[in-house]
Amino acid sequence: MAGPTIGSLFLVTLLTLLSACGGHSPRAALPDARQASQPSGQVPVPQPGTLLLGQSAPLSGPAAQLGREYRDGALAWFAEVNRRGGIHGRRIRLVSLDDRYEPVLTQRNTTALLERWRVLALFGYVGTPTVKAVLPELRRRGVPLVAPLTGAALLRNPTPTNVINLRASYALEVDRIVAALVRAGSHQIAVMVQNDAFGADGLAAARQALARHGLKPVALASMARNSTDGAAAARTIAAANPNAVVVVTAYPSAAAFGLEMQRRHSKAQLMNVSFVGTRGLQDALVGGKANGIGIAQVVPFPWDRRIPVVAEYQRLLQRQNGATGFGFNSLEGFLAAKLMTEALQRAGADPTRQQLLKAFGAIGQLDLGGFRIDLGPNDRNASDLVELTYLGSQRWEP
Repeated sequence: MAGPTIGSLFLVTLLTLLSACGGHSPRAALPDARQASQPSGQVPVPQPGTLLLGQSAPLSGPAAQLGREYRDGALAWFAEVNRRGGIHGRRIRLVSLDDRYEPVLTQRNTTALLERWRVLALFGYVGTPTVKAVLPELRRRGVPLVAPLTGAALLRNPTPTNVINLRASYALEVDRIVAALVRAGSHQIAVMVQNDAFGADGLAAARQALARHGLKPVALASMARNSTDGAAAARTIAAANPNAVVVVTAYPSAAAFGLEMQRRHSKAQLMNVSFVGTRGLQDALVGGKANGIGIAQVVPFPWDRRIPVVAEYQRLLQRQNGATGFGFNSLEGFLAAKLMTEALQRAGADPTRQQLLKAFGAIGQLDLGGFRIDLGPNDRNASDLVELTYLGSQRWEP
């Protein structure tokens, strides 16, 4: 697979709210973007000519950047597809409902998307605890869940038949992180995780990765989901004097923990999994506080225009949002949307959910423009790309 080089990163604020994209067979006319972003409101009336997709993601609250950026990247590609005439003459629309990264809201949104909006498939859900909350119902109904922004084992061991994963697993990310730390001579490795299904998954992956090198965590700590109080976790970790910490949280907690570690004059190398949200983490750590923090990435470097799909992403994101920054989450959303439209094209003019899932299985090896994927009837995990990046002292822009 083609991929970026290690570099210092940065991103600029990107705040685009929902724009049009979508429909399905029971077809539905959508209200405007503001109405479409809410789980309540008038039930849409049937309308032909659309393919309707549904998303539940954090669009407000502490983790909002994760959902907004992913959605913005997806909408940039869907808008281009619609500009070209859609899929078999049908426009794509994406209904994105806000769950604030809280599972109870994800469940409510999912019910609305399936029963009120009657979407063909669910797309771009964000987070492990949120996906875990709805996965049993989706499996029971046979609803496709495409490119969720999570690398959790519950979607991979084995992969449910209705799930299509774009990104590499957290297990693979953590394995690469630990291997890099050990090669650099760091053997006193602690683990700090989010206190939910995401953190539990990351902790299991960290234990396994460390065991492969004959190691165990020198300290363990956790923080509540969306928490910005990192004092207790930092106190526990710093007391063990580690030379590295594997961090498995979203950016609000990762930033708070990092600041507390710095206040305790810790020199430990902090390494985050990709879900942390690179731009959100750096935005929260101003004044050089982010310097040297590592982050695993599962998509190419969003500023490397030598990669064809990155150049296309930059051009279409700028067309969609005007003057805006680029980043890993929006590039992941863009790539996920390209994968989605590839399957929709193969599924025929009026696809059922089962036809759509079959179409994903028929994709095989595909180069999206420097980002290679591989899917088959028994392989629903498209990519295993993992690269490590490190934040620098200033923002990096082309």
